[in-house]
Amino acid sequence: MSFDRTDVEKIAHLARIALNDEEIPATTAKLSGILGLIAQMQAVDTSGVTPLAHPLETTQRLRADAVTESNQRDAYQAIAPATESGLYLVPKVIE
Repeated sequence: MSFDRTDVEKIAHLARIALNDEEIPATTAKLSGILGLIAQMQAVDTSGVTPLAHPLETTQRLRADAVTESNQRDAYQAIAPATESGLYLVPKVIE
């Protein structure tokens, strides 16, 4: 299937795209090329191919859930302005 000038003008009107007279031949060629590619893909035999739910249907490589850093809470709270029972104390903002 190929497009002609009236088809491109109609599509441009429906898509609310303003095309001037110089752009119509190039747009016609591009749209005809896109339809040619679609027709070429439709011709491929995919009867033995199982469909994918997602194009990246792979398993994620996850790292081991292991602690890699030591607990430094006491060191951080030693330099905090105010702490109590392992919690940081902050000034009241909303009354």
